[in-house]
Amino acid sequence: MSILITGGAGYIGSHTCVELLNAGHQVVVFDNFSNSHPEALIRVEQITGKSVPFIRGDVRDQSALEAAISLHGCSSVIHFAGLKSVGESVSNPLAYYDHNVTGTISLLHAMKATGIRTLVFSSSATVYGEPQYLPFDEQHPLSATNPYGRTKLVVEDLLRDLYRAEADWHIGILRYFNPVGAHPSGLIGEDPQGIPNNLMPFIAQVAVGQRKELKVWGSDYPTPDGTGVRDYIHVVDLAVGHVKALERLSQPQCFAVNLGTGNGYSVLDMVNTFARVSGRAIPYVLAPRRDGDLASYYADPTLAATFLGWKAERGIESMCKDHWQWQVNNPTGFA
Repeated sequence: MSILITGGAGYIGSHTCVELLNAGHQVVVFDNFSNSHPEALIRVEQITGKSVPFIRGDVRDQSALEAAISLHGCSSVIHFAGLKSVGESVSNPLAYYDHNVTGTISLLHAMKATGIRTLVFSSSATVYGEPQYLPFDEQHPLSATNPYGRTKLVVEDLLRDLYRAEADWHIGILRYFNPVGAHPSGLIGEDPQGIPNNLMPFIAQVAVGQRKELKVWGSDYPTPDGTGVRDYIHVVDLAVGHVKALERLSQPQCFAVNLGTGNGYSVLDMVNTFARVSGRAIPYVLAPRRDGDLASYYADPTLAATFLGWKAERGIESMCKDHWQWQVNNPTGFA
């Protein structure tokens, strides 16, 4: 039986395909390639030595999803497909609700129509909103502060409501902190379109000479060096977390679990470490805080360890080293 991976050609999706294939599972990718590249799937095949069938389609197209599930005999779904830029969500909320919420509803209808009930959903730590305490555990109140986060929270609530109404569902909700790094082969990694929205790919593009300098937004936060602190997690560790979550879903249930390291690193920690492992200078300028940015947030990963049997294995050096290997091998991404 195959696992349908929506958005499987994307950054996290492609790494998860590798880990699933290496664990003996079969995968089928469903992706519209709006923010990904088919080359990623060729690279996944190169890394694993296994084939990756794919369907080009939009997750809002229920009939296409039903056809893909039926054709490939899929028994479960890992759902990555969606839009993911916080800033873009503020300027274009309709697109975010359409893709992230309507798309998930189409997927759930397709799953019901084809008789499959096992789903791992790609959520986000943004559902915690402003921290009432740190680290964030799964009992922290939920309250997103931007449209992107609200779409994730709406889908989480939808999934919990669905499970309450139909108790034969097997649903795992994974709340990511800050994915970084790349597969150590250097064959797959983060390939942002246009100006990167996330810190690590921007640092890497400065290091490789594509961009002049990094802007560090905020240097007067109540943190050790004044810059924002985040819980960065290696994308391979994150991908392994999806394998563990899927394996935990043998019984009907609906759970939400953090995937993070439990450690907070500042922007300058990341800049300095990347400069050291790459041997390249990372010029940066300090800029005022951006509206809505938080001083710090990081996970309590205890539940992932006790419930999923998972914990992050790779530290900040591996995150930076592997991302640099990807950037050097692919200075302009998959293109």
